[in-house]
Order: sequence, then structure tokens, then C-alpha cells
Amino acid sequence: MFQRFRKLVFWLHLVAGVAAGLVILVMASTGVLLSFERQLTTAADGFEFSTSGEKLPPEALTASLQAAGLKGATGLTLSSDATKPAAFQFGKEKTVFVHPVTGEVLGEGGKKTRSFFKFVTGLHRWLAMAGPAQEAGKSITAAAALVFLFLIPSGLLLWIPKRWTRQGVKAITTIQPQLKGRARDWNWHNVLGIWFALPLLVITTTGVVMGYPWANGLLFKLAGETAPPAGGPPGGRGGPQGGREGQQGGRGGPQGERGGSQPGVSTTGWNQALAAVTANRSGWETIQFQFPAGKEIVFQVSNSHRGRPDLRESVTVDLGTAAIIKAEGFSQMSQGKRWRNWVRWIHTGEAGGWAGQLLAGLTAMAAATLVWTGLALSWRRWRRSRAKAKA
Repeated sequence: MFQRFRKLVFWLHLVAGVAAGLVILVMASTGVLLSFERQLTTAADGFEFSTSGEKLPPEALTASLQAAGLKGATGLTLSSDATKPAAFQFGKEKTVFVHPVTGEVLGEGGKKTRSFFKFVTGLHRWLAMAGPAQEAGKSITAAAALVFLFLIPSGLLLWIPKRWTRQGVKAITTIQPQLKGRARDWNWHNVLGIWFALPLLVITTTGVVMGYPWANGLLFKLAGETAPPAGGPPGGRGGPQGGREGQQGGRGGPQGERGGSQPGVSTTGWNQALAAVTANRSGWETIQFQFPAGKEIVFQVSNSHRGRPDLRESVTVDLGTAAIIKAEGFSQMSQGKRWRNWVRWIHTGEAGGWAGQLLAGLTAMAAATLVWTGLALSWRRWRRSRAKAKA
């Protein structure tokens, strides 16, 4: 009875893997490239300067940007480290850096590197489709993640050896470098499948939560809550690097145009508002805010350079009085929002620091290898069946 069930699972596993294999391969390969996106982008910017002097407040920094003829900025990220530049965001299009002490406009830093990762992120999330086709791309990648979520447990079932012998277990748990062809593919497929099953399950599950509203709703339901409206809680990266999920965009109009017709933004009250926020928050590392359109300004205060959700706080300040209207940190969130905020960070491995990123990168490499060896095994099986039919 078990062998019949196992045979059914095998064919479902094979068909599902072949059907979604190429999309999963693209997602896994791009996942490897994105593993250390933040560090590589920062290194590509390559800004080095002395720490002498006092850092300029946001009003002065913005005035320096406007004096250089750069208009259309929509947000600003400040660092507590005087060796790191202030970063002005121009929607999702670009980032311009400014010296925190002198106000000198430093340029766009690693523009090519940032553009490369933007393309890879689009490929990872919606197969680099643009415009109306982007939703179709998102649907395809989400479906591929769901298929992969089936492939992992079904693969574990197929991994169970028919006979528990020492030699048999060794063949499916250790890489045999001397093998070639089909034997090598079978060995790699089994070994990587068992050793990376747990991180693959975690990364794929979080991907499904980000890809499907019903999965997002199920997460909140498990927390005993109702999911918020479409868009959900913020889970993306703030700051100059952008993010894979929940990037903050700018307000309408052409952005980043040198000498454009857009009038300079009013910065009145920004300095006092920032001072009110930092007065009792000495441990902050970065503060990011979108340029306010009304009488209130919202600061995203992070006590971690990576913007971990449990070390982040949203503070709303009245621009007229510099009074703090609302401050919401991780501890004030509901259980469902806490879980949802962690999803993206677990998906990329950043929840575990550089070690977590390394594990996520290795897991993505394992996923790509699993797809490749699985497709190779399927191809060889098909060729053998054709040969038998001809014979």
C-alpha cells in the first residue's frame, strides 16, 4: 500500500517539478545574487571621509541638495555614524548622497550596482515584467513558490530509503564526488534535498505568505487576528538601498530632474521635529522619513543598521509644535503584525545577521541545484522511455 502511495507521490513530484522547474530555477538563482545585496551596494558606493565637524541638520542638508539644482527628492535617510553620508531618495528611481558635515553633494554612488540589483529583484519577484504584465509575473512566481512548497515534503517522502542499510543511507546523505551522469544527479538531488529541507521550507513558506493574500490572511488568523487591507504591514527595507518588498515610493511628477520646474520642498520644522525624536533615543543608528505633505512628519527610527523590525520604531511629530503625536514600536504591535514584519527578514535570512544571509544564499544555491538535477533526471528518464518504445 505504501509503495503505491509512494509511486503516486513520485509522479506528482516529477510533473510538478518539470512544470515549475524553470521559474523556480530563476527565483533560486536570483536569490543567490540577492543574498548580500545590502553589503555589496554599500561597498559599491565607496564613500570615505573624515568625521571632523558637526553633522548638518535635515533642513541644511536639503538646502544643499536644492542649491545643487537637484529637485524632486521624496525622502531622506540619516545615519548616526558621521562617516556615512545622508541619502536622499527620489522615489524608487534613484538615491543621491550628501556629505553629512559639509553638505557636499556626492552623487549617486554605486549607481550601476544598485540598478543591477533592482533588475535582479524584479526578475526574482515578477520575472522582470513591466507595466500591466507585472501582475502576471507576480502570479507566476507565487504559483512557483506554492509548487515548490509541495515539492519539499513530497521529496522528503521519496527520500526515505526502501531498506535502512548503512550503505543505502550513506548514498543519500553524503556527496559522492566520484559519481558521474545520472548517478551523480541522483546523489546530489537526494543529499541536498535532505540537508537543506528545513531552510528551504522556511524560505518557501515565507515566500508564499508574501505572494498570496490568502496565505497572508492565514498568518494573521493563526495569530487570532484579521489581516489588514491589501498592502498589509510594512515589511520592506527602508533607506537608500530600497528593498525587495514594500519599497517606499515618492509622490507624483518627474523625479530626480536637475534644474526641473518642480518647486523646492518646504523644510520648516524638520530640525525641531528631529530633535524631539532623538532627545530620548540615543541608541538610534538610522532615521528615515518621507517628505511630509501636511502638518505631520513620520520618522522611521532604527536601532539596527539592517533595520530589523524588532529594533524599529515609527514616530509621528507635529511640525508646528515639534510635539510627538504617536510612537509605535515593535512591542506596541499586535501579534499578527509582529509575525508579518518578520516574514521578509526571515525570507532573506537577514533575521540572523550575516550568518543568516549566508545560510539563505547557500539554500538558494541548493534549490537551484535541486531543480537542475531534477530536470536532468527527468530528461534521462524520458530518453530511456523513448528508447524502450523504439526498441
